[in-house]
Amino acid sequence: MKDKIKKYIKEGVILVVMLTIAMNAISYYRSLDLNKDRLNIDTFYLFDGTEYEVSKDKPILIYFWATWCPICKVQSPNIQKLSKEYEVITIAVQSGSKEEIQNYLDEHNLTFKVVNDEDGFYFQKFNIEVFPTTLIYDKDKNFKFSEVGYTTTAGLYTRMLLSK
Repeated sequence: MKDKIKKYIKEGVILVVMLTIAMNAISYYRSLDLNKDRLNIDTFYLFDGTEYEVSKDKPILIYFWATWCPICKVQSPNIQKLSKEYEVITIAVQSGSKEEIQNYLDEHNLTFKVVNDEDGFYFQKFNIEVFPTTLIYDKDKNFKFSEVGYTTTAGLYTRMLLSK
């Protein structure tokens, strides 16, 4: 009986490792076409009408999401946690009016900063093809990391720490 349990645990660990490798390979492949230039945006205009100036000396995470994206519903709480400690801007793409976005945020208890990309300006500028997509820039606004699809809170924290 012990041998069977050990075998199942070993197979489970191998499965988790293989899935992790596969998901990272898929994310890497999907990120090949992203715009990875230095971030040259100093101000974002948030959906609530306020201006947000990008800090000059901190890394920044930019998160592209949509209210209709099922994976974003799972990923957004991870971004919410990070937004409490790091500079985070989120960009809602094809997500409706200010009221629709606010209802979504309220429904999911999200308070992060949101840009409503109604005309697709940022979507095109960064060459986003898949949601969610997360981009991380260092304190000098040089591109450091991207994640296309879901990533864990721990993975995001690690990438932000490595971007300082």
